[in-house]
Amino acid sequence: MEISSYNDLIKAVKSKPLPQHMLFVFTSAELPEDASDEEKAQFERQEAGALAPVMCGDKPVGELNNFDSLLADSDQTGKKWDVVFVSSIAGQEGLSPTSADVEQFMKVMLEAIKKGKVARFAAFNRKGEILQINRDLAELPDVPSFPPSKK
Repeated sequence: MEISSYNDLIKAVKSKPLPQHMLFVFTSAELPEDASDEEKAQFERQEAGALAPVMCGDKPVGELNNFDSLLADSDQTGKKWDVVFVSSIAGQEGLSPTSADVEQFMKVMLEAIKKGKVARFAAFNRKGEILQINRDLAELPDVPSFPPSKK
């Protein structure tokens, strides 16, 4: 299934056989203090800058409706954000992921975003438009697979 919107993503995740939990990292665009004039101009055109996490959250996929609901929930925090990165984690044996699994994956997700390793996550702007992050990033070799395999 091609993902071209937030609703497509939710539909795709809901169709998976194992229970899913959605993870969200909301980021804000920043410009370094020592930015050049060209970098400042690119930032003003929304073509450059760094994305810094400002808040994160998670929900079982069954509690998600549409992007407007996500936007309303996030706006209630009073925190400004520009891009939200979204991922999911699967449960095991018909059970939802544990809070420990969700917390571990959220930490991995936050670290990846801080390092600019965002190619593996869906990204949306505040209008709900899916973003194509133009980076050719290698997979993170130290990221554990989720759910963890049973040995």
